[in-house]
Amino acid sequence: MRLAIAAVERQEQKMNNFDFPFAGTTLTALPSGGLWWQSGSLLTVSDLHLGKSERVARRGGPMLPPYETEDALARLDADIQLTRAQTVVCLGDSFDDLIAAESLTEAASLWITRLQAGRRWIWIEGNHDAGPTGLAGSHLSELAAPPLTFRHITRERTHGEISGHYHPKATVQARGRTISRACFLYDEDRLILPSYGTYTGGLLCTSQPLSSLMSPKAHAILTGTNPVCIPMPRDRGARP
Repeated sequence: MRLAIAAVERQEQKMNNFDFPFAGTTLTALPSGGLWWQSGSLLTVSDLHLGKSERVARRGGPMLPPYETEDALARLDADIQLTRAQTVVCLGDSFDDLIAAESLTEAASLWITRLQAGRRWIWIEGNHDAGPTGLAGSHLSELAAPPLTFRHITRERTHGEISGHYHPKATVQARGRTISRACFLYDEDRLILPSYGTYTGGLLCTSQPLSSLMSPKAHAILTGTNPVCIPMPRDRGARP
């Protein structure tokens, strides 16, 4: 009975995914902010910032409820179960800093180890967590998986580039109220993922440098229970 219920739940979640063409292939934006590439059996997530509450407290900041690592890993676990991904790419800033990575609880470390079992796992270096983390998996500055290239921060305009770093979000008016959600941004060449983390905030896509990085044809896919694709909101300083 539990298996049947789980199957129905996975099917309902699948119906709420958003498929879109990119670099000659089809990608799927998941409600969680994860990105699924079915033909490559590859799931990618960006900017988990695990251990942020510990890092903020260590540096004298406000005490945050220490549940962001458990929350992010639970969503990642659900996405892996949904997709049955053979490869998982963590697209940089997976940890809030290297000390946060070293301070993972035993339970969190074992959870990550269980998620890694039986699949290829790649940690892309980010500006918060450059270098090895002591966890299993491959540690790369970027990953070329034609026709796609995965890196933490977008660089030169490269067709098929997938990156993170900026934590994009979009604000729209709907039914008389303002809605703000983390979002994917994509145009003809580049795709920028939303942050997968719990305490990470975001940068409005109307702000610089996002409004200049993305071409006039860019779209935003708003995350949430029902992902929605809209033309990317622009500001007055956007590219002509």
